[in-house]
Amino acid sequence: MYIEQGGEGPDLLLMLHGMGATGAVWSPMCAEAGTRWAGRWVAMDLPGHGQSDRQDSYAIGQYAASVARAVLPHVDPAGRLVVLGHSLGGVVGLALATGWFGVTPHQVFGAGIKVAWNDDELRRMETLAAQPAKRFATEEEAWERYLKVSGLAGIADARSAVAQRGARRGADGWCVAMDPRAHGVGKPPMSELVALAGCPVHLGRGGDDAMMTTEQLRALDPDASDLGPHGHNVMVEAPARVWDWVASFM
Repeated sequence: MYIEQGGEGPDLLLMLHGMGATGAVWSPMCAEAGTRWAGRWVAMDLPGHGQSDRQDSYAIGQYAASVARAVLPHVDPAGRLVVLGHSLGGVVGLALATGWFGVTPHQVFGAGIKVAWNDDELRRMETLAAQPAKRFATEEEAWERYLKVSGLAGIADARSAVAQRGARRGADGWCVAMDPRAHGVGKPPMSELVALAGCPVHLGRGGDDAMMTTEQLRALDPDASDLGPHGHNVMVEAPARVWDWVASFM
């Protein structure tokens, strides 16, 4: 697992990115961590993304088990483990909240989690999971594709810190760094995960995020937060607002 880390102290903030992205999307928040977080932080590339290894299965439980193994050596028993996940990373955070994977979060925050899926969307994900990684003749094409699949198009460019590790060059051309099979994660069992959580769970979204509504989130978390007039990657667009959200429950 590729990990970036910083800070000091017993408390640990674990940041988990969404599908198709890398841990680099947290770089705007990491830049503010010294003044906004009294502890250590870890941002990792999820399995099958960025520079982390691929794995045989990308079921939510497999993601959670891999993340738990990677973060466990960084957890101080004297401190609090707080998980901040975006989209897919938020679902992984909810799985960790069950306590079934060897770590016990103090609180879990999930931003921008898509909770309603129709059959066409699920079939499209299955189709993408079965296809080989698309190869591009030029680096520019690969980065353009990465920005699109990660939701960063229009708010970042290939040279920005938030896009790091999103594309790579292989022997047969350029490609997005994500393992296509990671699309096969399936519909997240949100109601069940929230019900099984052994710690407080907080859901939120950018107010302009078209992937879900505040009402859908409040069916799971009555106090789900509207994080302002921002899109899906709210932690890139408005890192201070996400820090404020976390601080409001700490």
